[in-house]
Amino acid sequence: MREYPSGLQTLHEFKTLLGLQGLNQKANEHVDQVYNTFDMNKDGFIDLLEFIAAINLVVRGKMEQKLKWYFKLYDADGNSSIDKKELLNIFMAVQALNGQQTLSPEEFTNLVFHKIDKNNDGELTLEEFINGTEEDQDLLEIVSKSFDFSSVLKIIYNGNQPDTEGRFPSNLVTRLI
Repeated sequence: MREYPSGLQTLHEFKTLLGLQGLNQKANEHVDQVYNTFDMNKDGFIDLLEFIAAINLVVRGKMEQKLKWYFKLYDADGNSSIDKKELLNIFMAVQALNGQQTLSPEEFTNLVFHKIDKNNDGELTLEEFINGTEEDQDLLEIVSKSFDFSSVLKIIYNGNQPDTEGRFPSNLVTRLI
């Protein structure tokens, strides 16, 4: 409320708060998509209630709730499935934001589909995504780490600029492979 007395936050203000200006196109699209999933009533603003709900999900949400949110975020076209292009685009954006370079986006996408696309149709349903991610602890950790908002919470709480931490540990990616 101190930063946004109206109780509303625009996309530009969201990016400014988190120090997310000057991103490449993929990263910028990803941040826009994160913002839009937080804007539950689709009015173009994150209001105080939406903000609290988002923080509550990140901090206190059960893993299945978080995975449902990740799925919604990954499903860019909203057709209730994630195809390889959507996952590739998300991972390229996440990589641009956090600097993870251990796996290429193509390698990561192929690995995920190999591990959890049970019917090999080239699309992940919500059920496949949740079950496959929960069954593979290394994959679960990578997915969770890609949306670790603890640094965001520190920025909000302290009013500081984001640090450059939050990269995927190379030993975790090695275990996944």
